[in-house]
Amino acid sequence: MRPKRENLQGNQSSYFVSTQTVGRKPFFRHERWARLILATLKHYDGPGYTLHAYVIMPDHLHLLITPMETVEKAVQLVKGGFSFRAKRELEWNGEIWQPGFTDHQIRDEEDWIRHLEYIRKNPFEAGLVSDDSQYEFAGYPRREFPQGLKPGGSGAENVRAEARTLQAEARTVPSAEDRALQSNPHSSSMRGSR
Repeated sequence: MRPKRENLQGNQSSYFVSTQTVGRKPFFRHERWARLILATLKHYDGPGYTLHAYVIMPDHLHLLITPMETVEKAVQLVKGGFSFRAKRELEWNGEIWQPGFTDHQIRDEEDWIRHLEYIRKNPFEAGLVSDDSQYEFAGYPRREFPQGLKPGGSGAENVRAEARTLQAEARTVPSAEDRALQSNPHSSSMRGSR
């Protein structure tokens, strides 16, 4: 069973989101489809989420977004908005999206950069272009790391430093079992052979 998502409201977290077309059909290989999903992404940028980066692959999307409400609502806007427009503008009556999506909450600036790089390299690594800068359906409207995601002051950093110190100190005090093993080196080999 999938764990329940956090119910974060109002621009508190950024996410790397991936979603696929039904049956991995390469709908976005067709320029009209790719342009329509791009227009849909831009349409909801602002009222539904902040779009930081995206790549539109033939059969899936990767997005780096900060939802205005929840990540589910943001993805619903993209997928539902595109399905509505595809029916109207492309006269498509079939399924488009695989149910669900995957997401990863961005933890820090290093995580942010790693996911930006993933988006940048995806078309090249998929063999769609020989140079990742040539891919037309990737963009970085707001590439900068969102200031609200940085740790809230030195208190968070001190907790991490203290935790490392405590772990290091704990390792220097051997447990009773470790002391017994050190005093009788043969007992460990006997224990492992049983």
